[in-house]
Amino acid sequence: MSTLAPGTTKQRRLTGKPALWAAAAGVAAGAAGIAAGELTAGLLSPLVSPVTALGGAVIDAVPPGVKDLAVQLFGTADKIVLVACIVGVAGILAALAGILERRRNGWGLALAGLAGVAGLTAVVTRAQASPQAALAPIVAAVLTMVLLRNLVRRLATWAPSEVIPGREEAPLARRSFLNALAGTSLAAVVSGTVTTVLTRATAVASGFRGSMTLPEPATPLQTIPAGASLSVDGISPLVTPNADFYRIDTALTVPAIDPPAWKLRVTGMVEREVEIDFATLLAKPMTERHVTIACVSNNVGGDLIGNALWLGWPVRELLAMAGPKAGADMVLSTSNDGWTASTPLEALTDDRDALLAVGMNGEPLPLEHGFPVRMIVPGLYGFVSATKWLTELKVTRFSDDTAYWTTRGWSDHGPIKTQSRIDVPRNGRSVQAGRVQFGGVAWAQHRGINGVELRVNRGPWQQATLAGAISTDTWYQWQCGIDLTPGEYEVQVRATDSKGEPQTEDKAPVAPDGATGYHTINVKVG
Repeated sequence: MSTLAPGTTKQRRLTGKPALWAAAAGVAAGAAGIAAGELTAGLLSPLVSPVTALGGAVIDAVPPGVKDLAVQLFGTADKIVLVACIVGVAGILAALAGILERRRNGWGLALAGLAGVAGLTAVVTRAQASPQAALAPIVAAVLTMVLLRNLVRRLATWAPSEVIPGREEAPLARRSFLNALAGTSLAAVVSGTVTTVLTRATAVASGFRGSMTLPEPATPLQTIPAGASLSVDGISPLVTPNADFYRIDTALTVPAIDPPAWKLRVTGMVEREVEIDFATLLAKPMTERHVTIACVSNNVGGDLIGNALWLGWPVRELLAMAGPKAGADMVLSTSNDGWTASTPLEALTDDRDALLAVGMNGEPLPLEHGFPVRMIVPGLYGFVSATKWLTELKVTRFSDDTAYWTTRGWSDHGPIKTQSRIDVPRNGRSVQAGRVQFGGVAWAQHRGINGVELRVNRGPWQQATLAGAISTDTWYQWQCGIDLTPGEYEVQVRATDSKGEPQTEDKAPVAPDGATGYHTINVKVG
């Protein structure tokens, strides 16, 4: 092999790439380290991993306005976007660590170590973290540092930072670096694949849900009355299919709970603490009811709302076993992932169908909707009632305890406000002149709807046809035909509850206790 003179094309090509190779080394080392950390978490601490812990820490830290913006922009895909952002930032930091380590020994390792400390802090501060959960971020950081140092040393042998006149490119050194880089990348892929398989296997909870048979309800079946469902193309179905039901929670990954090991505790201001397991719960006399639930982040006209047939045991029966003490006015419910909700004690002990739900639309709760057990409370927004993956009910006082969103500026009470929505025609659509059919839904859970009206271009209100109700705890469908000539129109809808109170026209944001205003659409008639 002939000696290359300084400045030749081959040497310029070699000496111009080390920074990129160093960045690649950092990314490969970081990917392998993170994958190993996630695999360790999958084996030792399935509920908490470095990535999900960091994501949870981000969710906890962001202001409510940022959370609402994410929901508006990405809907139920907000968690996927967050995880992608975390992975992207991790990739950038890993590339930077590789470049820094090539320039000066220890700099890149220090950055990797700081990232490890951040991951460790996030993990140990999660409510559901076990002692062994701390091992995952430690494994991730240590392995990243070892691999990074090894790759950068091999790179330095192949492509030194200073060009030495007369020095040849070392084929063996180049091959050694590239093989190590490829091996590290392959290890990351294999670890990630194994982790994915392991996580999926755990999430299925040993096939328990798939083989589970729901108990028959002890109460009479709640049938859908004739006339409760309208035949209007495009209108929301009276019962929302499980696959289409909205999902809003703080869990980046669906908690994997083994039902035979699940327990629900009643603690706090009670005469006696109570604990029940899943088998005991399933043996209780079950109630089956249609209930519409809504997220407080649902904007006027939004779709963070759905109606389902829930099967469960009344919460009041469990609380009666514990015996709430005088002075208690709130139940702090806790999810398996540490999330909490503050529910008025009255709403869980009165005659409404507040349930410890185990079934949804005739099947066991879907994993993402709270399997094995969640709470359903008619008349309250989900942030103060609809706790998924339920593990504890603490009887307490609003003056003594605060829930997850209350500490972030939201209300501690969340009664659902009267709302209505136009489903068809869609906003901005063109329709033919003549009699235009409008349709949608209206709700005022636990109060019911008395009427729905529409108005065109701020003119007089016109009465819509209101379908029959399943119950006051569900939404109602409505329809209204209006004769329109060619032109552009603004159409608004409002509902009135069973107490004669119309929904307010005043506009309010979702924070701190739910949005208000009239749903307004614009249609072009041709």
